[in-house]
Amino acid sequence: MSVYDFEALQINGEPVRLEQFRGRPMLIVNTASACGFTPQFAGLEALHKEYAGQGLVVLGFPCNQFGAQDKGSNSEIAEFCQKNYGVSFAMMAKVEVNGAGAHPLYQWLCKEAPGLLGTQSIKWNFTKFLVAKDGAVLKRYAPTDTPQSLAKDIEAALT
Repeated sequence: MSVYDFEALQINGEPVRLEQFRGRPMLIVNTASACGFTPQFAGLEALHKEYAGQGLVVLGFPCNQFGAQDKGSNSEIAEFCQKNYGVSFAMMAKVEVNGAGAHPLYQWLCKEAPGLLGTQSIKWNFTKFLVAKDGAVLKRYAPTDTPQSLAKDIEAALT
């Protein structure tokens, strides 16, 4: 199984098969609009602008499971991201990342790249997963890892 076996809804409600990104590394992030880490949208956008031409795909998945920090509708979240951070990378529809209702992609990501001490849950907003060109998870990053700190790993994944 690989990331290419999953699909998700874009923030506008249109389905997208991750298969369409085959051969391109992906950075998958659970986001929130009212979190202390929300300014990371700017860093994610910078990574997108810097590396999209080389193949990087950044996918943001809004989630309201941590401190109810993304209460808005998908359209409100999209507007917030565009207005405040100029987000042009792919934003997906709001999902759950933990528990029985977790999106299947996140269930798989957490099994493939467990967190600290082997935990298979997401601890907070802006947990990041770097996926290789072949669809395998390369690495999981904590919310405190800034997007800029991932640049070397992204560059390696692009080669």
